[in-house]
Amino acid sequence: MDENFSIFNIFTMLGGLAFFLYGMNVMSTGLEKLTGGKLEVALKKMTSNKIKAILLGMGVTVAIQSSSAMTVMLVGLVNSGIMELEQTVCVCFGADIGTTLTAWILSLAGLEGDNIFIKMLKPTSFSPLVALVGVMFIMIPKKNKKKDIGRILMGFSVLMTGMTLMSGAAEPLAESPKFREALTAFENPFLGVIVGAGFTGVIQSSAASIGILQAFSKTGGLTVGMALPIVMGLNIGTCVTALISSIGVKKNAKRVACIHILIKVVGTLVLLPVALILQHIVQLSLFDKTTNALGIAVMHTIFNLAITFMLIPFAAQLVKLSKLIVRDGKSTSESDSKRPLKGLDDRLLRTPAVAVEACKGTTIEMAELTRTTISMALDILLNYNEETADLITENEDIIDGYEDKINSYLLKISKSSVTGADSRSVSKMMHCVGNFERISDHAVNLVESAQEMHDKGITFSDECVNEIKIITDAIAENINRAFDAYKMNDLAIAHKVEPLEEVVDNLSTELKNRHIRRLQNDECTVELGYIFQDVLTNLERVSDHCSNIAGCLIETDEKTNIHAYLHDVKENDEIFRKEYRAYAEIYFSRLDAPEVKA
Repeated sequence: MDENFSIFNIFTMLGGLAFFLYGMNVMSTGLEKLTGGKLEVALKKMTSNKIKAILLGMGVTVAIQSSSAMTVMLVGLVNSGIMELEQTVCVCFGADIGTTLTAWILSLAGLEGDNIFIKMLKPTSFSPLVALVGVMFIMIPKKNKKKDIGRILMGFSVLMTGMTLMSGAAEPLAESPKFREALTAFENPFLGVIVGAGFTGVIQSSAASIGILQAFSKTGGLTVGMALPIVMGLNIGTCVTALISSIGVKKNAKRVACIHILIKVVGTLVLLPVALILQHIVQLSLFDKTTNALGIAVMHTIFNLAITFMLIPFAAQLVKLSKLIVRDGKSTSESDSKRPLKGLDDRLLRTPAVAVEACKGTTIEMAELTRTTISMALDILLNYNEETADLITENEDIIDGYEDKINSYLLKISKSSVTGADSRSVSKMMHCVGNFERISDHAVNLVESAQEMHDKGITFSDECVNEIKIITDAIAENINRAFDAYKMNDLAIAHKVEPLEEVVDNLSTELKNRHIRRLQNDECTVELGYIFQDVLTNLERVSDHCSNIAGCLIETDEKTNIHAYLHDVKENDEIFRKEYRAYAEIYFSRLDAPEVKA
C-alpha cells in the first residue's frame, strides 16, 4: 500500500460513507414526518399529465435526495392502491432528473477562489451553519413540524460531512502510481458499467456512489471515457433498492420496480454505444480529458436528461413491457400480502352460501380490529402515547381497506341467487361495516384532539378528566355490547344497547352544560373548551354508531322498522325504562361524586 494512503484512509472513507448514508436517511425520514399523508395526496393529484408528473418526481427527489427512496415510495403507493401503475412512469423520469442535484451540490467542494461568496458555496463552509440551525430547530421549538425541519437540516449537514471525509481520505491516492495503474482497468467501458452497478447495488444509493466517484476524481487520474460508463452503471445499480422493496407486494407494485430498471438499462444500452462511437470512431478528444467532481455531475445530469427525453414518448410501451416481464397470476407472496382479506376469494361466489360465511368471518375480523382501535383511542384521551397514536392511524387505514373490499365482495354476492337468510346476512354486513369504518374515523379524531393537547402542552382540569372517564366508561361498555351482539348475532345483547346509548346522550348533554358553566366562571380556557366539545361530539357519535349496529340486527332479524321500534320501546317498554334507570344510576352517581377542581 502506498505510504501516503494507509489503512486509516480506508477507515476514514468508510466512516465518511456511513455519515453520508445516515445523513440521507435522516433527511428522508424527516421529510416523511413533515409531509405526513400530504405527499401521497399530491402524488395522486399531480400525475394527471406527463409534465406535472415529471416535475413532481423531480421536486420530491430533490427534497429527499434519493431516487431510490422515491421509487420505493411509488412501489408502496401502487401496492396500497393509491396510485395506478401508469401514473408512476413519468414520476420515475422526474426522480431520475431530481437525484442529479446531489452531485451538483457535492461538486461545490471543488470551487476555488478567495471571494467570500465563493467560499460560502463550499459545503465545508455552510454545512456547520446548516447544522447549527438544525440543532436550534430540534432543541428550541415544541412543535414536531419544526423539529422535523431541524432533522432534515441536520441530515443534510451530516451528509456533507460524510462527503468531506471521503474526499479527504481519497486525496493521497493522487500521488499513488499503483492507484493510477488500477484505473487503467476502467478503460474497458463494460467493466465500468458492471463495477458501477455492483457497487451501487451493494450500498443502495446512487447519490453516495456518485459522491465517492467525485471524491476519487480529485486524484486526477479519471478521464471522461472512464467515468461515463461508471456513471451509467451507478444509475443501473440504484434500481436494486426498488427491486428489494417489491418483494412480497402486488403485481403492479413489482412492475413499478421493473419500469425503473427498464428505464436505466434501456438508456444505457442505447447511450453507451453512442458514447463508444464518439470516443473510438469519431475520436472525440473530450473522452481523453481528465474529469473532476463538476464533470461527473454534468455527465450524471446529461445521462438522466437524455434517457428521459428519449423514453417519454414510449411510456405506454414501458408499462406493457413491464406487464410482459411481470405476468399476472397467483403467487405465494401476493396471497400473503392479502392475508387479512384472503377469505374473499371470487371462486367462492360459485357457492353463495359459502361466500356469505367467508365474508362473515372477514367482517368479524374488521369488527374486532375496530373494537381494539376505538378502545385504544378512548385510553389515549387521558394517557397520550405517540406509538399508540400511530397504531390507531395505521389501523384506521386497514379498516378503510376492509370496508372497500368487503362491500365490493358483498355486491358480487348480492348479484347471485341467495336464500332469504343469506340475503339478510348480506344486508346486515353492508350496514354494519359502514358503522365500523365510521367508528374508526372517530377514533382518529379523538387521537387528533389528544395529540393537539400533547403538542401544545395543555391538559384538562381534574373535573374534566373525571367527566371524560365516566362517559368513556359508558361508551366502552356500549361498544362491547354492540360488537358482541354482532359477533354472536345475539338479539338479547342488541336490545341492551339502546338504553345505555340514551344514558350516553344525556351524559353528553349534562357535560356540555357543565362545560358552559366553567367557561362562564373562567374555570376553563376557550382553547380547552373547543377540544372538550370536539371530544364529546366524537364520543357521542361513536355511541350513535353502536346504536346503529344493534338497531340493524334488530330491524333485519325481527323484520321491524327501527325508528318505529325505538319510539315504541322508549315510550311503552318497561324493560327499557328499567335498564335505562339502572345505567343512569351507575354513571350519573359517579358524576355527582365530590370532585377536586383544577
